[in-house]
Amino acid sequence: MLAHIAELYFVRGLNQSEIAERTSYSRSMISRLLTEARNQGIVEIRIHHPLRRSIALEGTLQRTFNLHDVRVVEASATHNGDALHRVGMMAAHLLGELLREGITIGVSWGSALSATVDSMRQRFCPQAHVVQMIGSLGTRLPNMDGAEIARQLARAIGATYTTLPAPMLVGDEGTRDGLLRDARIREVFAQARRAAVALLGIGAIEPAHSALVRAGFVKPRESLEMQHAGAVGDVCAIPVDLHGRVLSLPISRRVIGVDAQTLSQIHTRIGIACGEVKVKPILGALRSRLINVLVTDEATASAVLKLNQETLSRAAETNS
Repeated sequence: MLAHIAELYFVRGLNQSEIAERTSYSRSMISRLLTEARNQGIVEIRIHHPLRRSIALEGTLQRTFNLHDVRVVEASATHNGDALHRVGMMAAHLLGELLREGITIGVSWGSALSATVDSMRQRFCPQAHVVQMIGSLGTRLPNMDGAEIARQLARAIGATYTTLPAPMLVGDEGTRDGLLRDARIREVFAQARRAAVALLGIGAIEPAHSALVRAGFVKPRESLEMQHAGAVGDVCAIPVDLHGRVLSLPISRRVIGVDAQTLSQIHTRIGIACGEVKVKPILGALRSRLINVLVTDEATASAVLKLNQETLSRAAETNS
């Protein structure tokens, strides 16, 4: 009944008095039922704000890092800490432009990807497929793990999906090698290698800001060890330093996920991140070429370009 009344009001455009006449309810009852439909989640209302882009910053980033594409949300479009939400909206719009029949989309995990799939408009792309590229079993943050993101994105675009039935990190290299021989896991990675687009979060390494720590995948001590080894961030749990070098660390040999070579062969690799704590991770990811498309906000983009110039200047002084 609630769905029927909601459809009359929101879809067919009847006013409350007209619905009352059709259903023999009072107008005040119709108002209460519409409120109840929203409270029960039968009706969801989304406001798609137009997002202004900083075209000048996009061009500078694209030229500086030789990127396929860049989307930078203008500072005036973000308010009171909602930058991640707006960046997610921008990433969702970009993904919508890339959708086509038969496309395979690989997804990693994290709050930026969660914001992106939350902002996806309903599309019907039934021949598309979504594949989880990094394990997630045992996470403390189920709303932003790769399996949930794959499911949500597939539902949003009417696609099929495959999850990776494994944890992100295992206890030792032998356990990882054994899992990688499993037929089901091998098939997931085979699908990941067919991906044309990858949606990628960019993780911070500092224990206070690390999603790997918050999710319970690594201990703060392990995160510090990664930092002391030179890591400033990670993409799909692949650690990179500020110069863009992919680091081979002990923790890297315990990850169940795509490796750097597999990831780099995906045509469009969209890194989605914003915020002060992501400036170094973004710069490392850009220089590593693990991502070739960036979606961020104006403040973060400016800080990345500034840090890039500072590090280049210091390197030039050292060499001279």
